[in-house]
Amino acid sequence: MSPFDLSGRVALVTGAGGLVGGAAARALAAAGAQVALVDSDGARLSAAAAAIGVDDGDALPFEADVTDALAVERMVDHVLSEWGRIDVLVNQAHVGLPDQGGEEGWQRALDVHLGGARICTEAVAAHMVARGAGRILSGLSVAALLGAPGRTAEATSGGGLIALTRTWAREYGPAGVTANAIAAGLVEGAPTLLSDAERDALVARLPARRAARPEEVGAVYLFMASDLAAFMNGAVVGVDGGLRL
Repeated sequence: MSPFDLSGRVALVTGAGGLVGGAAARALAAAGAQVALVDSDGARLSAAAAAIGVDDGDALPFEADVTDALAVERMVDHVLSEWGRIDVLVNQAHVGLPDQGGEEGWQRALDVHLGGARICTEAVAAHMVARGAGRILSGLSVAALLGAPGRTAEATSGGGLIALTRTWAREYGPAGVTANAIAAGLVEGAPTLLSDAERDALVARLPARRAARPEEVGAVYLFMASDLAAFMNGAVVGVDGGLRL
């Protein structure tokens, strides 16, 4: 049996209609997991469900806003009633380019990226603790580690997610539940506030001279969800191609 075999396990992926969230969902499904897909955009959610490449019975799409605690609670209850367990939570909900839109955009980014992760984690944590096993994986931008002019909401919400991840690692670790974060750098096809010249300059700093492919980031989620990462807890795993060197 492959160490990446997730047959019999259930994953709940927020932001599944996005580039990285979708890649994570596809990687987990390809490894045999049943996957609940969550996104606030119905069209993107439908496209993600179609692209996941599993039988209808192994994918559950939910159009939901992760800032709505009641909607998240209903969604988690539905997954548990259908599949009886949740082994992996991927917090990848996002708002696109969070620093656009002034004060409203700033607050929305914090509410979705940071607050949504807290709401979703708290909704599944009791179940994971009761079972004595679970993986909480939260996606953030490498901007949280480097700082990034003009991307204050992205960096700040990511920094908050690191703090939450480390807190969850200590809080839930004794019960067999781990919490880790994945900090992605530049990803092909992802929206960016950078100009073409700024993007080219950033790529030139990378040893590989290219951005990450979405599936390369998704593969890290698969590793972190697998038994091979059982002793990783409270870590921030960089998938930035050496940007921080």
